[in-house]
Amino acid sequence: MGVACAGIGLALYPILRKYNEGLAIGSVGFRIIEGVVDIVGALGYVALLALSQEFVKAGAPESSYFQTADVLINTGTGWLTNWAMLLTWCIGALMYYSVFYQYRLVPRWLTVWGLVGITLTIIGALLVLFHLIPGFGTVQMVLNLPIFLQEMVLAVWLIAKGVNPSAVASLSAKTATNELLSAA
Repeated sequence: MGVACAGIGLALYPILRKYNEGLAIGSVGFRIIEGVVDIVGALGYVALLALSQEFVKAGAPESSYFQTADVLINTGTGWLTNWAMLLTWCIGALMYYSVFYQYRLVPRWLTVWGLVGITLTIIGALLVLFHLIPGFGTVQMVLNLPIFLQEMVLAVWLIAKGVNPSAVASLSAKTATNELLSAA
């Protein structure tokens, strides 16, 4: 999943940079950070597997450093997957949704849905961070549902229809005008 997350940012970069290079680079950067955080979080689960195997080999002692290590790994992995990854994903997504909205690259209803969904996901992540709701609990999942659905619709939209041709034509006309004015 980490590689796919970074790949989304990289795939959108050539389109977004034509409209706003700063937000395009930011979006790619945050999606790459998200991918790295996701991979590190997955490695935490691998570490838990190795720890549990060592615990069994040690004869399952009642109180040991295994339990402390378990708590540390679980806490770190939970923080990475439920806060750091969501935060970096949300920032990257906010960047590309703002370009989509500003330049009307996809229909406004789809972009607004994305912005609302990202906002709800940020709220859910903050509620988890401050221990007001459990991580990956019902409330957080309900808050994440709109963006989950929207991202699927956006993916299908971009595959089936691509970006708005009139937005691309408008950018081409502005670029040509700017080139003519700078040549004169």
